[in-house]
Amino acid sequence: MQQPAMDSPPIGAAPAHHSKRRQYAAGQTQAYYGSAEEPSMLQPMSQPPQQAGMEPQLFTPGLAAPSFAMQQQGQTQPPYYDPNQAQQQPDYINSQQQQPAYGQPNPNALADQFSQMGLGGQRSFSLQTANLLTSPPDPRELSLPPPEIRLPPNATVTPSQFANADPSYQRSTLNAFPNTSSLLSKSKLPLALVISPYRTVSENEPQVPLVTDTVIARCRRCRTYINPFVQFIDGGNRWRCYPHGTVEYVAPTEYMVRPPQPAVYVFLIDVSHTAVQSGMVATATRTILENLDRIPDEDDRTKIAIVCFDVSLYFFSLPPGQSEPTMLVVSDVDDVFLPKPTDLLLNLAEARSGGGLESLLTRINDMFKENSIIGSALGPALQAGFKLMVPIGGKIIALSSSLPSIGVGALKNREDPKILGTSKESGLLQAASPFYKTFAIECSRAQVSVDMFLFSSAYQDVASLSCLPHYTSGQTYYYPAFNAARNEDALKFAHEFGEVLAMPIMLEVIMRVRASRGLRMSSFHGNFFVRSTDLLAMPTVATNQGYAIEIQIEETINTPFVVLQTAVLHTTCYGERRIRVVTSAYPVTSNLSEVFASVDQIALAVLLANKAVERTLSHKLEDARDAVFNKLVEILQTYKSSMTAAGAGASAQLAIGENMKMLPVLILGLLKNVGIRQSAQIPPDIRAYSQALLTSLPAQLLIPYIYPSFYSLHNMPPEAGTVGPDGVIMPPPLPLTSERLERHGLFLIEDGQTIFLWVGRDAVPQLIMDVFNLPSYDVLRGGKTTLPVLENSFSQRVNAIVQKTREMRRGVYYPHLYIVKEDGEPPLRLWALSALVQDRADVLPSYQQFISSLKEKVNGNGGY
Repeated sequence: MQQPAMDSPPIGAAPAHHSKRRQYAAGQTQAYYGSAEEPSMLQPMSQPPQQAGMEPQLFTPGLAAPSFAMQQQGQTQPPYYDPNQAQQQPDYINSQQQQPAYGQPNPNALADQFSQMGLGGQRSFSLQTANLLTSPPDPRELSLPPPEIRLPPNATVTPSQFANADPSYQRSTLNAFPNTSSLLSKSKLPLALVISPYRTVSENEPQVPLVTDTVIARCRRCRTYINPFVQFIDGGNRWRCYPHGTVEYVAPTEYMVRPPQPAVYVFLIDVSHTAVQSGMVATATRTILENLDRIPDEDDRTKIAIVCFDVSLYFFSLPPGQSEPTMLVVSDVDDVFLPKPTDLLLNLAEARSGGGLESLLTRINDMFKENSIIGSALGPALQAGFKLMVPIGGKIIALSSSLPSIGVGALKNREDPKILGTSKESGLLQAASPFYKTFAIECSRAQVSVDMFLFSSAYQDVASLSCLPHYTSGQTYYYPAFNAARNEDALKFAHEFGEVLAMPIMLEVIMRVRASRGLRMSSFHGNFFVRSTDLLAMPTVATNQGYAIEIQIEETINTPFVVLQTAVLHTTCYGERRIRVVTSAYPVTSNLSEVFASVDQIALAVLLANKAVERTLSHKLEDARDAVFNKLVEILQTYKSSMTAAGAGASAQLAIGENMKMLPVLILGLLKNVGIRQSAQIPPDIRAYSQALLTSLPAQLLIPYIYPSFYSLHNMPPEAGTVGPDGVIMPPPLPLTSERLERHGLFLIEDGQTIFLWVGRDAVPQLIMDVFNLPSYDVLRGGKTTLPVLENSFSQRVNAIVQKTREMRRGVYYPHLYIVKEDGEPPLRLWALSALVQDRADVLPSYQQFISSLKEKVNGNGGY
């Protein structure tokens, strides 16, 4: 690799953004062009705004994965424990560690790795085989780090525990890469990266280092950014060591085609009769009002506009210095136009200075409270929002309470119970109108992204509407049957909407993954638009979105390790052009057992979830389920034939590597997820929204969504629910089977989107009183609720666990809490039980049945 001769600056931790915007001289902005095939050159600005920051192609080569020790906790006999009925629980780990990250860095991991490496090369992987027939799923294993990345000695410039990116930013399905495509094909294992480059960073985590001198060091040939795995030639010149796998650079002017643009937010608010009566309008406007101080605007450049709509469009003009807004109505939605050229898109600080914006937000609900119009011109409203911001770009946030019925993008109710569960059902999961795809592409070109907040109590065609966020790097949020009169509904929406408003967003984003020679990025999954072969365009990027990128091996790899580098060029919402670089290195092997020993089952499950949803868009739902199941069978067959004594013959066992023991139950959870589950009862909107989550959630949120968490509260250890060094201590997780439910017990089941509090029918009155402040089980009502905080320690511990459940993972989601009585309403009871994915439900197998069918299939005797 050829390196520029220069000094590298010292690296230090820095805040996520600067308080002052970097000033760029006028006329200096230039675009960076080039590819792996030809040298890059600086050229003057010559592209339209949508090409902002067109960034050249990339590459690099590897290091250690994080590790942490499992902690064991003893089991004592806590309150409400009935020795005659309750089962003795095993010792499980204390799940209070940063469980959601599925692996945290251990400062000693790298030092340990280097101390154990011999001069002959990296330590080999040791493959341990487990028998799935006798090894039931242990949910604690999902909190373990991925298999260690074992690189050869001196792979890095300096031995640093931060040299490889933390897996919460970037992880691979394989932590040892096969050296040939034939070896990869033989393993039947998919090779892919799972990426979440902009995850939120808590106060007690290391911040991403920021290099501020605008000197960007890259390989002239492959365009890779300097990283811990570079090699020096010709004596190396002078270069201070760079130890971080994840880093952010302030970019010079060569990385822009125009100066950094301000953040722009255009709110499209449905004010039809349905929207007003549900309380959505009042809740939305109040939430915007209460969060004006949280919208990113440190340099007073942020712009905002509000457009209301029913079957007409309502614009609001607020000239500078004016305290009262003027409403302008556009009734012609067939040819959308802006009613005036200025004062519709407002500078946030100026609009607030005279009180005009606050006045508007306070009055919108009253303006339309008597509105009897039923109908939605959502498509024209989207066009209007686009026209307001097209010169700049930014984020459209659309809030809609009914099916679009007027103008472009109008949709019809195509929900048909007769085709649910049939081969035609997948048609309901595809966009019904080409407008939402074509308009999304138009938005992407103009650096406009769309977030959809959907509230309808009837069919709303989430499948069509979610196209916009999917192709513009936005997100879909769905609140079926929203009613703000229920405090829980208002609280959930206000919390999530407020967090979206406060979130620092990245603007004019392009992302590319470069890799060592012989590797090529082949398929891409997530919310973005693929602008060229491997360039992902994202007008704005919110934090905590996940992406999966499949990798092909195109030629034999002759190096001891390879490097993959994700580069994300973006403008911060504070007006600074930056490049986030995430680098991971992996050893190369010609040994199939090492490939199997290196499988990251979390990353593999995330990839398969994305591929399953993608398949439903071009095939039947059944085909998507079969493809996932057959991939698991292929992996198990290859493992049996290559790694066990049974070879190609029949086996009484079902063998798999210890590091993949949870893969079958994760696949079972995916097959039972409402996004692809076999059922004739799932409404299309619910299924489409689930699919939107499956293709956008990062691993930390996706894994519990397919394999929920399950806790016993009535007999939890005494420290559970109290505050430890890392916050509230969670109870030990249980396997997802109703065999663990007890008639006198209190249990919590959650998947990151919904929390169920299961109450056994024989729960003692004291437990009911301590948790719900009610005299007995008989008077307890099931359903959506808010737990009271009572003056007893058990109530406070249960509330602390519920609160920790809502806060322990990254993202904006605020799960509803449902009380589920063991003998309560059947629909609610069945919904909660469906989260126990190891049980049989309708036509869906139990875990034991699933494993048995896998064994039959692996042995060539049919199956699932």
